[in-house]
Amino acid sequence: MTAMTSTERPFLNRRLAEFGTTIFAEMSALALSTGSINLGQGFPDTDGPEEVREAAVRALRDGRGNQYPPGPGVPELRAAVAAHQERRYGLSYDPDTEVLVTAGATEAVAAALLALVEPGDEVIAFEPYYDSYAACIAMAGGTRVPVTLRPDGEGGASFRLDLDELRAAVTDRTRLLLINTPHNPTGTVLTRAELTAIAELAVERDLLVVTDEVYEHLVFDDAVHVPLAAFPGMRERTVTISSAGKTFSFTGWKVGWITSVPGLVTAVRSAKQYLTYVASGPFQYAVAEALALPDAYFSGFRDDMLAKRDLLSAGLADAGFRVFRPAGTYFVTTDIRPLGEGDGIAFCRALPERAGVVAIPNAVFYDHREAGAPFVRFAFCKQRAVLEEAVKRLKTLAG
Repeated sequence: MTAMTSTERPFLNRRLAEFGTTIFAEMSALALSTGSINLGQGFPDTDGPEEVREAAVRALRDGRGNQYPPGPGVPELRAAVAAHQERRYGLSYDPDTEVLVTAGATEAVAAALLALVEPGDEVIAFEPYYDSYAACIAMAGGTRVPVTLRPDGEGGASFRLDLDELRAAVTDRTRLLLINTPHNPTGTVLTRAELTAIAELAVERDLLVVTDEVYEHLVFDDAVHVPLAAFPGMRERTVTISSAGKTFSFTGWKVGWITSVPGLVTAVRSAKQYLTYVASGPFQYAVAEALALPDAYFSGFRDDMLAKRDLLSAGLADAGFRVFRPAGTYFVTTDIRPLGEGDGIAFCRALPERAGVVAIPNAVFYDHREAGAPFVRFAFCKQRAVLEEAVKRLKTLAG
């Protein structure tokens, strides 16, 4: 038997072999080729506050951030992040040792997992999960252990966590819990009781926790976002991640951050410095000003998204979908079985031709594909007129 040559061996690292082109690229390409309304990828179709954009222009013109910014992030942004955590949640962080600026939340997740996970370590994540989680766990050599969020009973209005299933998933090899709340794509916001149980489990089993909280300012109705780091015993074991893209509608700027204790921040920075090193220099100054905007901005932003959630949710229900009204994020998950469909991937690939709208099949966010097969996600972070036209088109599915 002859040895495999370098040209015969697959080019892609075997850890990433299961990951091809993202579903977002495929569906966005479909939107372009068919002229469809793209409610798939989660980015707004309008820019955020003018004063924040002007702050970025001012930084560019003043020569702030046009060269490499400091590795941990510019002092103004680190101070603003610390002030935000104190003002919103009563969490105190030292901006010099307990805040790290990243190239968006995606890099923060990658750097945290690369820093904290070794080959063979198990990482528990809720499925459906944001697609980068699986790839980052794989790149770190970890083993992905999904715990499935499921609709809360027949006809239930939301997806919920089974705490017994979570406890059963923890083994002696579990290193880390990867928690996302408000949760993309289901829109679930973990309750205080659920977070208390997760915190108690993490302390009992001595687990690290990485929390993705990028939708922290998009919670609706009676839901309340509470950072896991605020619970007893959690500050010293939790890496909290957030970013500016979702809150201020400047997703292209890629400004994210982590807050944690100095040892964990140092560990994550050790990995981060070999990824981008630094990024988004002038935008960091603008985001520092954005975080200091008055409460009226955050409440107005939330109220605008709430109205859009209700518009799209009602339209989807009228079109025949079963709708899981989200308590957070700017996505709504639907069940296509009332339409006589069961394969979300096939449904989404056909939807542009059938109705001129693009959505995302939730199955791609599951290890247990059958559990996510009938669910489809729509984004409502679009202009009202765009959503109204999408609703009009989708109603043709009802016959």
